[in-house]
Amino acid sequence: MLNVDNITLYYGAAQALRGVSLKAEPGRVTCVLGRNGVGKTSLLRALAGQHAIRSGAIMFDGADIGALKPYQRARNGIALVPQGREIFPLLTVEENLKTGFARLTRDQRTIPDDVFSLFPVLGTMLGRRGGDLSGGQQQQLAIGRALVMRPKLLLLDEPTEGIQPSIIKDIGRAISYLRSLGTMAIVLVEQYLDFACELGDNFAVMDRGAVKFTCDRATLDPAEIGRQMAL
Repeated sequence: MLNVDNITLYYGAAQALRGVSLKAEPGRVTCVLGRNGVGKTSLLRALAGQHAIRSGAIMFDGADIGALKPYQRARNGIALVPQGREIFPLLTVEENLKTGFARLTRDQRTIPDDVFSLFPVLGTMLGRRGGDLSGGQQQQLAIGRALVMRPKLLLLDEPTEGIQPSIIKDIGRAISYLRSLGTMAIVLVEQYLDFACELGDNFAVMDRGAVKFTCDRATLDPAEIGRQMAL
């Protein structure tokens, strides 16, 4: 579904991505790991179209999407849950969820039952403003909003950051369920190694804008991944 081939990305004169290649397939979780500042978020922004790549190719469903705008990629089925969540604090939970309707045809504009089965707290807070929710509840709302879009590719940028353990478990169960559907590819950017190792099918460790180590679940060695992240 997603095939990233040797992409580079610059912020002015500073190079953020150096020849990054990555694949993501339906029914599988691709984990991108690494310390702060190594290019993980830049990679997701490149995939979502928030920053244009300088070279290389981003193929999605067999088409080159490297020149598409973010809204065009969203219409093609790419949803990003950004670091920091970026919900609308003055809109209600229900209104935040309905912002995911933008890419849908009128007959599809309903909130899927999965949103409330995965995150029941959202169903009890539909009339509350997003800014009144806890950080963990806002993270669930951000993921729920992405799911309203019925994505084919879900990009998650450090969904466990600053979240209490009980909600981390809820998010982990949600990702496992979405993978089990077999229709959605998931790219998970994480620093929480145990969480990534529990969920991931493929792993890529980044450093200085490049992928320096890869493995899959069959060859997974958490100690080696941890060592690569620490180097």
